[in-house]
Amino acid sequence: MNSFFSPSRAGPKPWPNRKKQTNKSAICLCSVSLLAVLFLSVFFITYSEIPKSIFSISSAFSGSVEFPQCRSEVLSRALLGQSFLLYAPHSGFSNQLSEFKNAVLMAMVLNRTLVVPPVLDHHAVALGSCPKFRVLSPSEVRVSVWNHSVELLRSGRYVSMGDVVDISSLVSSSAVRVIDFRYFASLLCGVDLETLCSGELAEQSQAYESLRQCGYLLSGVRGNVDGCLYGVDDDCRTTVWTYRNGGSDGRLDSFQADEKLKKKKKIAYVRRRRDVYKALGRGSEAESAAVLAFGSLFTAPYKGSELYIDIKKSSGVPEVKSLIEKVEFLPFVREVMSAGKRFATGTIKAPFLCAQLRLLDGQFKNHQESTFTGLNQKLESLSLKNPGPVHVFVMTDLPESNWSGTYLGDLARNSTKFKLHFLREEDEVIVRTEKELASAAHGQKFGSIPMSLDSIKKMQKHCSPQKVSNVQLYVEEAVCSCASLGFVGTAGSTIAESVEMMRKFNACSS
Repeated sequence: MNSFFSPSRAGPKPWPNRKKQTNKSAICLCSVSLLAVLFLSVFFITYSEIPKSIFSISSAFSGSVEFPQCRSEVLSRALLGQSFLLYAPHSGFSNQLSEFKNAVLMAMVLNRTLVVPPVLDHHAVALGSCPKFRVLSPSEVRVSVWNHSVELLRSGRYVSMGDVVDISSLVSSSAVRVIDFRYFASLLCGVDLETLCSGELAEQSQAYESLRQCGYLLSGVRGNVDGCLYGVDDDCRTTVWTYRNGGSDGRLDSFQADEKLKKKKKIAYVRRRRDVYKALGRGSEAESAAVLAFGSLFTAPYKGSELYIDIKKSSGVPEVKSLIEKVEFLPFVREVMSAGKRFATGTIKAPFLCAQLRLLDGQFKNHQESTFTGLNQKLESLSLKNPGPVHVFVMTDLPESNWSGTYLGDLARNSTKFKLHFLREEDEVIVRTEKELASAAHGQKFGSIPMSLDSIKKMQKHCSPQKVSNVQLYVEEAVCSCASLGFVGTAGSTIAESVEMMRKFNACSS
């Protein structure tokens, strides 16, 4: 995949050969001197013909030359005086959904319009490990997400988080202001929506160059730009964001790198709890920036603390408490839930157990035996209560062709006691749902900046995806929410946590 830009590191130059003859060195030195004199002569002769602003130190750092998008008149006209919150999701869909919920909270606390991102390909962007203090920097994550987002647009596979997850309750209640990433990029980068969404982003084109400049700007690789961009460079290695959490601002967090890890990895990071509003809200350096750009917004409980965001303890603040309750569970859009219900009632046609078995990815590869043990215990218990075969819906990353020699293979052969059901990417219910999601384009319906009729027509005509990824995963989770005999998930899997949340809120019967 081609990238607009990537950090480059030049290696050290080799030392010159000190054994060269003196006269050759003198000739070389004279040649260089003559070239230098010639260059300076041309420079001073032509200096008066070059606009003086290009050589101004202030303009070089203000971004007015390097980033024309940051000129005050451009920002005012394009963004209508609103301020925005951008972040860089990563990893699998469940992680991305978790980050989206955190982004909603951050946007509300900081009174910014949230830029709703696309759903990235599974692990197209990886963060690293917060517990091991080994992660990409925020600017590196932003670079990767920007490049991948543009690639999704160019390949006709761009799907907004709002196309898949129902955010209507958040927007209708004015709990948070949102804008679709495509419309935001079109406004800020000056790229027509038709060009942005139609895959006509040819390299060397003006549109491509405008997006490249925007990528540099919004990633923050060249630093902040006054009044335009403030890149948040504090990540999980140094910071746990809080909000109105007593007098904890600036205090050390309870989780720190242990001495063994410090010595082994030469880690010098110190984690502090910081109030996000004091650091980035009203009265802060970040307040005047039109765009506040975070890196990852993923967090999780860890050793008595949180890896990065600990705002839920601020539930004493009424508006925060209300929003926390709203974002705790964000359902799939109706097309996904309807597909899951159809498969449960029309194909399985019986009470069933859902088994979510993550067996190949990361840490789960080495725990297949313990994962199968939990499923076996549940099935043996159900077999004693049910005279006929127990129906089991299986969602797993282990291909069916590799079931032989595993517990799944044993279950599939034991058809008198168990009847297994599963989905394939080519199944009619998946293909149909993919078409429905592409047609519905729910993410285009929400936005806090009014769109012109022309922009609306261009979004509808050109920005619907040619292909929607991850549909099988969405429908599988919907099916599992309808499993009346229970659910067995893989310990530590965010997919299992997502299904548990759906079941807790009775998503199947809603």
